[in-house]
Amino acid sequence: MASPPTSELLTARVRMPQHVVHRSFVAETVMLNLHTGQYHGLNPTAGRMLEALNAAPNAAAAVPELAREYGVEPEQIQGDLIALCQGLLERGLIEIVDAGPA
Repeated sequence: MASPPTSELLTARVRMPQHVVHRSFVAETVMLNLHTGQYHGLNPTAGRMLEALNAAPNAAAAVPELAREYGVEPEQIQGDLIALCQGLLERGLIEIVDAGPA
């Protein structure tokens, strides 16, 4: 599955599809794609980003909170969030529900 353009990812509402289950632990978040039977491990930072994505109306809205939490520039968080979303999309672990205008 090809990833959408960066601008679309930022305005998108992303969520985990029904065929993906996850569990967060102290050291990692584990995701299981029930269609493929593959487990995927996320480090604590990626797990926190996933949590923020799930709570936000779109990916861009998660950036300020994460930037404050980690004490880094929003641009860095935005780039990291886009890379995470692209990787999760490629593995079928998230899906785009809708995207606003770019």
